[in-house]
Amino acid sequence: MRTLVKNIKELVGVETSPKQRKEGREMSVLETVKDAYLVIEDGKVRAFGEMKDLKEESADCVVDATGRLVFPSFCDSHTHLVYANSREHEFVDKIRGLSYEEIAKRGGGILNSAKATAAASENELYDMAQRRLEEVMRLGTGAIEIKSGYGLSTESELKLLRVIRRLKENSPLTIKSNFLGAHGIPMEYRGHQEDYVDLVINEMIPKVAAEGLADFIDVFCDQGFFTVEDTARILEAGIKYGMKPKIHANEMAVSGGVQVGVKYGAISVDHLEQMGDAEIECLKGTETMPTILPGCAFFLNLPLSPARRMIDAGLPVAMASDYNPGTSPSGNMQLILSMACIRYRLTPEEAFNATTLNTAYAMGVSDQLGSMAVGKKANFYITKPIPSYEYMPYAYGENKVERVFLNGKEV
Repeated sequence: MRTLVKNIKELVGVETSPKQRKEGREMSVLETVKDAYLVIEDGKVRAFGEMKDLKEESADCVVDATGRLVFPSFCDSHTHLVYANSREHEFVDKIRGLSYEEIAKRGGGILNSAKATAAASENELYDMAQRRLEEVMRLGTGAIEIKSGYGLSTESELKLLRVIRRLKENSPLTIKSNFLGAHGIPMEYRGHQEDYVDLVINEMIPKVAAEGLADFIDVFCDQGFFTVEDTARILEAGIKYGMKPKIHANEMAVSGGVQVGVKYGAISVDHLEQMGDAEIECLKGTETMPTILPGCAFFLNLPLSPARRMIDAGLPVAMASDYNPGTSPSGNMQLILSMACIRYRLTPEEAFNATTLNTAYAMGVSDQLGSMAVGKKANFYITKPIPSYEYMPYAYGENKVERVFLNGKEV
């Protein structure tokens, strides 16, 4: 199957010499081709260039993109998309002055979602998650990482991961799964959380691995949740079973999560609302991707991660949605793109790299996705008629996506 997209006003995010990620000053580089064509064959990018250089090209499908831009699909490297209930009542509690930690201590937050997850069937969870996937796909997301973590028991965590496996099997999106059994501490383990850590290590991880349910192992290493020592034990156990580490770190406090993530070779450390010079220095020269979650900081009124300082220090930065029912109930990566520019002062070029190539790296797929390069998977979207790529973060209140192509096919 060969598809030709012609008369593209501007083809954005092209690479002739593909990179795994961009860091520091490289993030300000966004290559484009104006008045462009794009050839897709067997689900992959076969060629692109200026229309004047297009030779007679036979194609099974021809798409005229006059007046429209073409972008590589967003890669959303941090979501908790499989969940059973919304939490708008806690939203109102926050408005009335309760903190995230206060809500969690009284059994709300993650524990609230865990209770609803336990009561839901696998089919119910799958149907709800499928609808959410469809929504984010129409907004331009083509790859997504989905975490468990709303189970907090062996049975429920396995149920969540089996739902994610079904989504992988049936969705056109590229999906990665993340085992986050250490997302919260169940009420019955309060005061002796080391016993819950033992449960995660000795029972959950072996069962998850036996069914091949997780690409990554993750821990919420933060104040009021899991300690650096807990995190190290869990990561070591996951690594033994072939799971690549990731970390929730420094959302509530400077927790040591960044340092333990780097120590164990985490592919990414995520959240980072609380960052000091020591954390930035620790990340320099490593393969770990700092990943910021603007939706969470916005929804919880948290301090903003120092993205500008991190990039100026030479680090790469990724930005993902943190789609979940309690702290970021949106998977709209167009909005994350806008927030990257408006709140974190990234240029549009830096913001695009932060939400495509660098997020692809943070989920281990930047060799296949995150840019328009020959041989990469053809995940892209065609916009409505818009004036420029800067318009994408500028017009934050509308969906600019008109047509979506995943694996080379329109969906």
